[in-house]
Amino acid sequence: MSIFAITPPSRRVFLPGYGKTTLFLGLLSCLCFLRAPLAADSKPAPAKLSAAQIAEKNVEARGGLQAWRALQTLSVTGKMDAGSGDSALRSDRIARLGAGASVKHAPVGAAAPAGKEGAGKQVQLPFTLEMKRPRKSRLELEFAGKTAVQVFDGTNGWKVRPFLNRNDVEPFTAEELKSEVDRADMDGPLVDYAAKGTKLELAGVEPVDGHDAYKLKLTAKSGKVQHIWIDAHSFLDVKVQGTPRRFDGRMRDTWVYQRDFKTVSGLSIPYEYETAVDGVTQTHKTVFESVKVNTSLDDARFTKPQPVAIPGQAATPKLGALPAPAATGNK
Repeated sequence: MSIFAITPPSRRVFLPGYGKTTLFLGLLSCLCFLRAPLAADSKPAPAKLSAAQIAEKNVEARGGLQAWRALQTLSVTGKMDAGSGDSALRSDRIARLGAGASVKHAPVGAAAPAGKEGAGKQVQLPFTLEMKRPRKSRLELEFAGKTAVQVFDGTNGWKVRPFLNRNDVEPFTAEELKSEVDRADMDGPLVDYAAKGTKLELAGVEPVDGHDAYKLKLTAKSGKVQHIWIDAHSFLDVKVQGTPRRFDGRMRDTWVYQRDFKTVSGLSIPYEYETAVDGVTQTHKTVFESVKVNTSLDDARFTKPQPVAIPGQAATPKLGALPAPAATGNK
């Protein structure tokens, strides 16, 4: 399943002071990549396994083909890192007071005001992510008392970014739409990969976190190439190649690691994702607090947000107008 493109291949929410913050980081493309706790000692990788055999073992380790095919909806709540330092204070001020608020950086080493986020502490933003077949998704992100929303109905996508005082419903850019269309579906890329037109190759064995891992090269029907590292003994994903990000004027490689696995309706789901960017010291984490499988999600939650007229003000989207997801489900 795919959440962070996560490796969303990336879905982005724009925060003042932070620039482009990639969600689930791509929030929408990494649930397909699961990782289990590894043994303390490293062992040689088993020999004579083909790429197809490794993919089959990976699907089994993640819960099995039948369980993934039975998955129809997924509802997740949690928190994600969104930066640190004085950018938190500046972003909060702009979000609350408007685009004309001061955006001066605090002096290097200056202490944060009492009761505010410290200079080295990550700001964590609550989020809710809902996904439904075929390829529908809704992401809500809270910051400074405001809620941003991104919706994809399987064909088109829209967003509302109140953090930038932009309350109008905006369509996805061409890049955002392509990223959403290209991302893996809820099964992930290794389930029925041949039927999806994906070519699979074994690119070698490499150490990851001190343990041998099979490096698989996936070439999608579109021609997009991605690498996934499968632990040689658990057969769960240890490392995933994410979507490159622009940093300091150039594109840099990214990797996503998954941890803290829990079983939800027979599926092995990681509750922690950590994204690392080549050449950047600080990493960013996304932590799941609740995961529900196959709850009832109304199709209306995946349609374009409708503006609501407010007397004396321009029409703004009423994000809470859609029906809430059902309370029943698995945790």
